[in-house]
Amino acid sequence: MLRITELRLPLDHPQDALRPAILARLGIADAALRGYTVFRRSYDARRKSAIVLIYTIDCEMAEEAEEAELLARFADDRHVRPAPDTRYRPVAQAPADFAASGRPRPVVIGFGPCGIFAALVLAQMGLRPIVLERGKAVRERTKDTWVLWRRGVLEPESNVQFGEGGAGTFSDGKLWSQISDPRHLTRKVLDEFVKAGAPEEILYVAKPHIGTFRLVTMVEKMRADIVALGGEVRFGQRVADLRIEDGQVRGLTLADGEQLRTEHVVLAVGHSARDTFAMLHERGVRMDAKPFSVGFRIEHPQSLIDRARFGPNAGNPILGAADYKLVHHAGNGRSVYSFCMCPGGTVVAATSEPGRVVTNGMSQYSRNERNANAGIVVGISPEDYRQDRSGGGPVSPLDGIAFQRVWESRAYELGGGGYLAPGQLVGDFVAGRHGDALARDFGSVLPSYKPGVTLTDLAEPGNGSLPDYALAAIREALPAFERQIKGFSMADAVLTGVETRTSSPLRIPRGRDFQSLNVAGLYPAGEGAGYAGGIMSAGVDGIEVAEAVGLSLLKPGG
Repeated sequence: MLRITELRLPLDHPQDALRPAILARLGIADAALRGYTVFRRSYDARRKSAIVLIYTIDCEMAEEAEEAELLARFADDRHVRPAPDTRYRPVAQAPADFAASGRPRPVVIGFGPCGIFAALVLAQMGLRPIVLERGKAVRERTKDTWVLWRRGVLEPESNVQFGEGGAGTFSDGKLWSQISDPRHLTRKVLDEFVKAGAPEEILYVAKPHIGTFRLVTMVEKMRADIVALGGEVRFGQRVADLRIEDGQVRGLTLADGEQLRTEHVVLAVGHSARDTFAMLHERGVRMDAKPFSVGFRIEHPQSLIDRARFGPNAGNPILGAADYKLVHHAGNGRSVYSFCMCPGGTVVAATSEPGRVVTNGMSQYSRNERNANAGIVVGISPEDYRQDRSGGGPVSPLDGIAFQRVWESRAYELGGGGYLAPGQLVGDFVAGRHGDALARDFGSVLPSYKPGVTLTDLAEPGNGSLPDYALAAIREALPAFERQIKGFSMADAVLTGVETRTSSPLRIPRGRDFQSLNVAGLYPAGEGAGYAGGIMSAGVDGIEVAEAVGLSLLKPGG
C-alpha cells in the first residue's frame, strides 16, 4: 500500500474526481491502480472564497513491482510513502484455563471512555474484568440527567459526570486528539466505535465526532461485547475503600459493605469523583495538585461562526458547522483560551453535587442547534490554590477541589437556586457595567442552558463569579478574539457560568508500568488521574493501561 498526503481538490469537486487525481499525482495508468481508500479528509479555509479539501489516500497497486517502482521514483517526495500498518495487535492472551485458575479478576473502577476501553481490551485478552460503575446504565442515567435539566432536580449518583459512558456521553463527542500515537491506538478506538454503530466517516474526517444520542447506543453495544467475552459490568457500585497491604492492592470495599478480592485495579473514575480522591488521599496514595482552568460558556449564533470561518461557503454540507480555537495571553500574565467548542450545540448543567452549578457543552451528531458554544477559560495553577485558600499553608492535592467548590457554590447563589445558572451579556461584561446599568433581558442570542439562566453581574467587584484575575483576563480576551472572528464580542452574546471541570485538579503519578508510584496493583488512568483530556485520549489511555494489567497478570507469578 502507498500513502499519498496533501492531495488537494476544490471543495465542489465531482464525486468521481479522486481516482483521476490519484492517477495524475502518481503518473500511472488506470490499470495500475487496483483500489484506494480515503484515510483522512480535512480542509484549508484560509481563502474563504476558495476552500480546498485535503486528502490522505491509501492506494493499492495492481502489482507489487509497480509499488516498489513508485516508491523509488518518489524517494525524495515526503507526500508519497508506504502506508503504515494501523491494525491493532493484542499484547497477550490468557490461556484457556485462566477462568478456572481461581486468580483474582482485574477490576475497573469507572465506565467512562477510559474504563470502557480498559474493560474491553481486558475482556478481549480473556481476563474477564469486573467493572464497577457508581452511576446507572446509560438510558436510566439519561432520564435522570433530563430531570435535572427540565425540573432542576439533581440525582448525585446519576448525572452528566456519573454513569455509564462518563462525562463524554453528554458532550460534542469529539474523537480527535493531539497525543503522540506511534502504535496507532486511536485507530483501534475508532474501529471499535464503528463496530458499535458509529458512522464510518469517523475513520477519515479530520475532526470526527458522534454526538450524545449516537453515543448512547454505542456504549450499550460495547458493554454487551464486554459481557459476551466474560466480563461483568455492575452499576450502582461506588467504591468506598481500597485495601492496601504492604504497598500492594489486595481488594476493595463497596459502599454497601461488599468486599472484593483483587490485585489489579484500573482507576478510571473521571475528574469529578471527589469522594474517591479523598479516600485515596486518606489511604496514602500519592497524588499531586495540577493546573486546570475555569471560566464561562459563551454562546453566539452558529450562523455568525459559519460566516466568519467559511465566508460564502457557509452551510456547505461537507464543511458542516464551523468550529474555532482561540488563545489570548492577557496583560496580567494569564492565558485565556476556548475549550471544548460545540458547534450547533447547547450549554448543559453538569454538576454532580447539590447546591453547586457547573456548565459544560454538548452537541448532537447533526450539530444543527441555533447556537455555537465554547468554554472561555483561564489557566489556574496550584499556586492559586494557596493564594485563595483560607489559612494559607502548604498545598494539598485536594485543594483544587476545594477551589472548584467555592466558585460552583457561588454560581448556584448568583443563579438564584434551583440549578439556574448566572449569566451576563457580553456587551455588559466587556464594558464593566454593574448595578442598574446591566441588561435584564436577553437580546438576539437566547441561552440554551437548562433549567435556565439568570441575568446578573458575573464580575461584581470583590464579589464576582470567579477570581478577579480570571475576570480581568476574560474581559481583555473577548475583544481580542473579535479580531479573529468578526462578531465574537457582539453585545448580545451570552456568558453562562461557571465552567470549572475542564480537567482533573490533581494527578496520581504512575511509573512506566502504569502503576501508582507507591501502591502496586493500582493503575491510575484517564482524565481523573490526570492522563487524558477527552474521549480519544482517554480511550487510548485505557487501552495502554489494560495492556499493562494483562502483562502483569499473565506473567509467571503475576
